[in-house]
Amino acid sequence: MKIDRANQRYEHWLVQRMPLVPKDLRLKHALMKRDGFSFLRATFYRWMQRWPVVCADLATAPVVLAVGDLHVENFGTWRDQEGRLIWGINDFDEAYKLPYTNDLVRLAVSAKLAFEADQLALKPRDACDAILTGYMEGLRLGGEPFVLSERHPWLRDIATNSLRDPVRFWRNMQALPLVKGAIPQSARKALQQLMPEPGLSYRVRHRVSGLGSLGRPRYVALAEWQGGAIAREAKAMAPSACVWARDGEGESTILYQSMLDHAVRSRDPFVQIQGGWLARRLSPYCSRIALASLPKKRDENRLLYAMGWETANVHLGSQNIRRVLRRDLANRKAKWLRVATKAMTNVTMSDWKDWVRG
Repeated sequence: MKIDRANQRYEHWLVQRMPLVPKDLRLKHALMKRDGFSFLRATFYRWMQRWPVVCADLATAPVVLAVGDLHVENFGTWRDQEGRLIWGINDFDEAYKLPYTNDLVRLAVSAKLAFEADQLALKPRDACDAILTGYMEGLRLGGEPFVLSERHPWLRDIATNSLRDPVRFWRNMQALPLVKGAIPQSARKALQQLMPEPGLSYRVRHRVSGLGSLGRPRYVALAEWQGGAIAREAKAMAPSACVWARDGEGESTILYQSMLDHAVRSRDPFVQIQGGWLARRLSPYCSRIALASLPKKRDENRLLYAMGWETANVHLGSQNIRRVLRRDLANRKAKWLRVATKAMTNVTMSDWKDWVRG
């Protein structure tokens, strides 16, 4: 099946579960032509068609509750219930029960494609090694969340750099277009339940963000509260694209909340699944970190190591899996991740070229 046909079929499947936003969908299709990294981020559904075939030897690895759509821009920061700044994976839209190898290969492929798009300087082979080393160390030590205080000052400096300026953030929020007409009552209820007090006046705006979920309804409620601006977002949720790739076979439950509940994690208390919507707080330091917003001087080897470790944090949420994963990794050849990364990069770039030509 060619990529244009796969995309058409996936969007037909998705529109049966939510009303899509045509303008945002057209933007997504255009951004998919930009480079291989953008294409990868936008096409997890295609990955789930390709990966089990191209990496058949890895598709039989032990199964965990996996991120699925993992990549180097699927990381960000949030505040936990103690007000501490936490860094980690911030999007579980495509969470599903998959071989643990899926997340590692996809993360490594994203690093390679980001390198080719001049968004990372770390060579792909070094990125693979850093990811795998961090993952194995995370498993060995039982995982630990990244609390950005005295223990990870280097990561705090990356996450809180001047490019994530609060003034710029709130200026961008205020510039979002107002939603014309009514929004779904279920979305409004999800937004209101996260407000700091009942009856607070707010205005709902339309936000364009991400690539994988671009085209889905996404509403942001902006309000003034006790001397400053606050923002809450509701994004429409659907079952993982893994369900579509398996022709509807398997579990169709949205597993986002399950991931939050079981991963080794210091949770954001403002992230909730409410009536088919992902509701969360937005603020300068409660958001995804784009590669372009990172400071030019950064230790990318250390950053990719941390991403591997955080992947282990998530996988350790699967019951009694730690020893199983370590045993499986010990039995694999030393360069298995490099080999799989090269293979999946090749098929992804082939699809991207077809998409550009089409």
